[in-house]
Amino acid sequence: MTIITPPLRVRYQTIEIGNNDIHLCTLRDKQQFSDPCDIAKNLGISSASWPIFGVVWPSSLVLANHMLSFDTEGKRILEMGCGIALSSLLLNEQDADITATDHHPEVEGFLDRNTQLNNGNHITYERADWADDTSKLGLFDLIIGSDLLYEDQHVDLLAYFIQNHANDNCEVIIVDPGRGRKNKLSTKMLEYGFTSSHTKPDNTDYLDKIFKGHILRFLR
Repeated sequence: MTIITPPLRVRYQTIEIGNNDIHLCTLRDKQQFSDPCDIAKNLGISSASWPIFGVVWPSSLVLANHMLSFDTEGKRILEMGCGIALSSLLLNEQDADITATDHHPEVEGFLDRNTQLNNGNHITYERADWADDTSKLGLFDLIIGSDLLYEDQHVDLLAYFIQNHANDNCEVIIVDPGRGRKNKLSTKMLEYGFTSSHTKPDNTDYLDKIFKGHILRFLR
């Protein structure tokens, strides 16, 4: 018997970041799933975690709002685990030099669609595995990301990936919603020569609920 996989259901929305309207095509909800050729499964992405990339999370809103007034002039910027890539789309609208990465096989298609929705320039993208040190991404002056530390093993992998793509002088901004691993990451980043600080975002009135996480800043 042939199993027919239903098409993904999507939604269109506009996110206001300051005076910027970012138009997004996202998954309709966290119940969507489609992996007929087992591409995601073979990458180690379970059906439960499959839709995580495709919705807008509070941490990604905090990161985008934080980047709104961030000094990006002359900096080569990398967004790790970009998911729906809200910050990359915002920075692209501001003509910043932004490269996006994620491990999920569907991210690039959504990124291309959303770039077109915002009439933006092409955003350089690479599907990246944090454990892979053969990436051709190169080095960056500013590395950003949000809600990346889901499991303990992600701490070492994330720090390793950052180290592989950070210039000698580099700033890293990660928004963590409070999954209990920020201190472990700071300890690991110290081994790579980074100083660290954890701060609360100044204002999160744009969120539906109180944000309990922190903005992690690493500097070298």
